[in-house]
Amino acid sequence: MSRTSSISKAVTRKIFAAELIGTFLIVVFATGSVVVNARAEGAYGLAFEAAAPAIAVALMVYAFGKVSMAHFNPAVTVAFFVTGHIAKSLLPVYLTAEITGALLASAFVAALIGTEANLGANAPSYSFPLPLVFEIEALATALLMAVIYAVVRTKGLKGFGGVAIGGIIGLDILFLSFISGASMNPARALAPALLSGAVGDLWLYWSATFAGSAAVAFIARKFSR
Repeated sequence: MSRTSSISKAVTRKIFAAELIGTFLIVVFATGSVVVNARAEGAYGLAFEAAAPAIAVALMVYAFGKVSMAHFNPAVTVAFFVTGHIAKSLLPVYLTAEITGALLASAFVAALIGTEANLGANAPSYSFPLPLVFEIEALATALLMAVIYAVVRTKGLKGFGGVAIGGIIGLDILFLSFISGASMNPARALAPALLSGAVGDLWLYWSATFAGSAAVAFIARKFSR
């Protein structure tokens, strides 16, 4: 085995571990906060559900940004592939790690926190027109992706990259979740839905999120030429 091959496999293992651990902790915070708030009959409020994943994402960006670019989200991974930030060979590494981490997180929440609110699964409000629900979820993801590209372009936003990315997630949840659920992350949506059986809304979070991140990616690619 060549030295290059050995280093490549070592780097791949580090990326996989970083993405799995990061996604696990983010989904535990994101869905666990919903479960805790549901058990308390809403006493902690939406601000609690927004702050928990925002803090978790910020911490994981600082912890693993230099290892894996801190995706923790299949929609982000696909966008980075579109703009050439990751090689095609790494797509299955990222996606497998993210989905596995999310599933382990929902199992953890079910075992140790609770099963209320469908394990914290995202839920849109169908009192709004369906096209609007889709557009808002796409918008939430697009805003997240735009901030991520800004952080990458500025090489960390002078040390505030994690705060910026976590902050936009918290703001999206605060101001947009009442319409679309503001998942922004297909893995975060998938895991609690699968384990709770509440899979009826997965079509939204596996379409609008990718649409939002891909739209920003194609714009970013165009302006980077």
